Amino acid sequence: MGAGWDKNSISNVQITFKEPFGTEGRGGYFDEFGIIRDVLQNHMLQVLSILTMERPVSFSPEDIRDEKVKVLRAIPPVERKDTLLGQYVAANDKPGYLDDDTVPKDSVCPTFAATVLWIHNPRWEGVPFIMKAGKALNQAKVEVRIQFKDVTQGIFAEISRNELVVRIQPQEAVYLKLNTKSPGYAFRAIPTEMDLTYNRRFTEATIPEAYEVLILDALRGDQSNFVRDDELDVAWKIFTPILHWIDGKEGERPKPEPYPYGSRGPATLDAFVESYGYKRTQEAYNWPTTNLSNL
Repeated sequence: MGAGWDKNSISNVQITFKEPFGTEGRGGYFDEFGIIRDVLQNHMLQVLSILTMERPVSFSPEDIRDEKVKVLRAIPPVERKDTLLGQYVAANDKPGYLDDDTVPKDSVCPTFAATVLWIHNPRWEGVPFIMKAGKALNQAKVEVRIQFKDVTQGIFAEISRNELVVRIQPQEAVYLKLNTKSPGYAFRAIPTEMDLTYNRRFTEATIPEAYEVLILDALRGDQSNFVRDDELDVAWKIFTPILHWIDGKEGERPKPEPYPYGSRGPATLDAFVESYGYKRTQEAYNWPTTNLSNL
């Protein structure tokens, strides 16, 4: 996909991290850090750097980390206008964040954040990278969703955009969502996918947990998946200004938008994401199976 892996073919990229549970009595610890320090600045930024870095000259740890640092240096600090903050409230018989006895009752610590990063280099200039993470959401999911631009001069009147989705957790998979003529006599396109789900394709393989891989790498002396000092430094430069704003170091602290426990996030989330060019697929579409009668 090298020829199409750039701003000419890709409209936008979403990196999503969802947890279906709240702080569960650990809010006092979480309140000191918030969702950005907890997930975005480290785990999700690692995913972004691997996704967008140029091909290293080899698989050596230094060559890989050199390319990660290069792409991170091309990302300016996150701006307030590109950020949406949320905090979960009681719903569905579940307590809200402020109901946690370990959390200050006036806390404005965000338990959800959506923020947009921009990479100023020839490959990715103008492509929004939307990072979303939150607690007490509707499901457990970690995925990368690359949405391609509209097909020009297509023969079908209205079709969904093609998407490449990397499902990291749960049920690891890589699938290409594209448009296919519907079975039968109707002449219309419907969204479907070319699907590589690991536990179905590799039935006898053991997929190690993330920390199992890291511990083995440490024992082997392989630093490919570990962060170098300069990488850590540039990663903090991307998020430190927005964190100072959230922490109240530059005036009044922003108040996060409330969202119900077990929901998809703040009510304004869809509009926020769509403002950066994301086009939603038909609501009846569902991976890995879709009822054709609903399309």
